Amino acid sequence: MKKQLKGTITALVTPFNKDGSVDYGALKALVEGQVAGGVEGICSVGTSGESPTLSHEEHHEVLSKTMEYAAGRVAIVAGTGANSTAEAVSLTKAAIAMGGADATLQVVPYYNKPNAEGLYRHFSTIADLGLPVVLYNVPGRTGRELPLDVVARLAKHPCIAAVKEASGSVDRVSAVRAAAPSLAVLSGDDSLALAMASAGAAGVISVASNVIPREMGDMMRFAAAGDFASAMKLHAKYWPLFRDLFIDTNPIMVKEALALMGKIELSFRLPLCETTEEKRGKLRATLAALGLVR
Repeated sequence: MKKQLKGTITALVTPFNKDGSVDYGALKALVEGQVAGGVEGICSVGTSGESPTLSHEEHHEVLSKTMEYAAGRVAIVAGTGANSTAEAVSLTKAAIAMGGADATLQVVPYYNKPNAEGLYRHFSTIADLGLPVVLYNVPGRTGRELPLDVVARLAKHPCIAAVKEASGSVDRVSAVRAAAPSLAVLSGDDSLALAMASAGAAGVISVASNVIPREMGDMMRFAAAGDFASAMKLHAKYWPLFRDLFIDTNPIMVKEALALMGKIELSFRLPLCETTEEKRGKLRATLAALGLVR
């Protein structure tokens, strides 16, 4: 692995122009902002990158451009998961061919809800391609939790590197570490990132760091150094932002925030769309209180 999976890895949004096309100028600026903000990595074309509405060609291009713009300065985690193993393999092979990915994020297959053996074969098949795999447990979106016994089996594969835990349970950190001590655990929830770090998580794949890369990175670096008092001050300060970025479906609110900050156009692809005026007003008030907008 070129770079370790630890610290703050930003689940980067995919900015669109008003006409719905990908805004590569804004994408480059976002990547530069993340690098300047000191994050350890960028996760490209995951859920926050609106991967479900990108064509395969766009998926490849956004990932390729993100690698190009990052230029090896941070770790790149390629979001190449799918609920079809063949599709996930195809997307992952493309990422490998680009030559700039440090790992691939692989979500538990959604909707078809495979059994334990199917999950094992799915992830093993992708890991056999040779790129380090981050297993992604997010039962709220997939309808299927990744069983711990499957995690333990997969941990024996040399290319299964980590688990992104977005189940909402801090206990899962301890449970994964007990079942598979060789795997790094990455929090998938900003509001639980500090608590998960205290239980042994190596970092976070963060939505909030789209907005506050430096502050999110500092919080996790303080935690890694054992300075939980300093980390807690940052958690307490930015908890209202962690909360408000999820008062509507992700990535709606983080794109609303970035648009309010003047970093991107407020543009989505259906079925995602803008939030309500009430929720936007709440988010704007939180951003203003934190000095992020006027």
